[in-house]
Amino acid sequence: MEARSPLGEFLQAKRARVSPDDVGLPRYGERRRVPGLRREELAMLAGVSAGYYTRLEQGQSLNASAEVLDAIAGAMQLTAAEREHLHVLSATVPRRVHPATPPREHADTGLRTLLATMTEVPALVTGRRNDVLAWNRAGHALFAGHLAFTAPDDPGTRPNMSRMVFLDAHTRALYRNWPVKARAVVGNLRMTTGRNPGDTALAALVGELAIESADFARMWAEHLVDPCGRDTYTLSHPIVGDLTVTQQTLTVPQEHQQSLITVTAEPGSPSAAALAVLYLYLA
Repeated sequence: MEARSPLGEFLQAKRARVSPDDVGLPRYGERRRVPGLRREELAMLAGVSAGYYTRLEQGQSLNASAEVLDAIAGAMQLTAAEREHLHVLSATVPRRVHPATPPREHADTGLRTLLATMTEVPALVTGRRNDVLAWNRAGHALFAGHLAFTAPDDPGTRPNMSRMVFLDAHTRALYRNWPVKARAVVGNLRMTTGRNPGDTALAALVGELAIESADFARMWAEHLVDPCGRDTYTLSHPIVGDLTVTQQTLTVPQEHQQSLITVTAEPGSPSAAALAVLYLYLA
């Protein structure tokens, strides 16, 4: 039986995504035993031996050079984020046999003060597993008004945005185009797991979501890779109705695995007016 590793699973999933037509290879008939490219076809395109690529995909080779990984990424037509994820997985494979539990996270006083001063801008701070470490009144009202405002203060009951998107009915109903939001969450979570291979709590979160949500399990199997940055989407809020907002995710300088998330709307737009109504509702 072939060994399974995060690197091998990722390579196999992305190889299956590329068809011979995509890269100009002949099919030699329509009956193919595997979806996408065969291993030997991918190896040929990347300029490596079929045996070497097979060992890499099976987790038997752990020392691929950056040049080889870039060649494989090019043959697979990976995005920039997927290419980075490939390098991360290759670099972290040897460390996966030594799991460790990272220290508990918290938002420091300076971040909490910043959130409090952003009175009219919904904002929150999330940790490496997408736990909500803190939020301001507007952020709480926009994303999770059905939860207690103090919920992030207790590590045992902290809201987790990934869990809420898939398992919380209120959050699922909040996003007008929920599948797009869900795929973004999965893509970011995939990158996070690659960067934190020893985080047992993160692995437990992925396992929980895969068991509890068939949608998550299906998307996770696709090996989506997509970092959070700037995104625009439409919400259907229970108090102020529909509004289109732009979410920006910024890395906290002192805590590189924490993120400051802010939400804004185009000035003068109906969505901006809706956010203003929400702020007045909180006053």
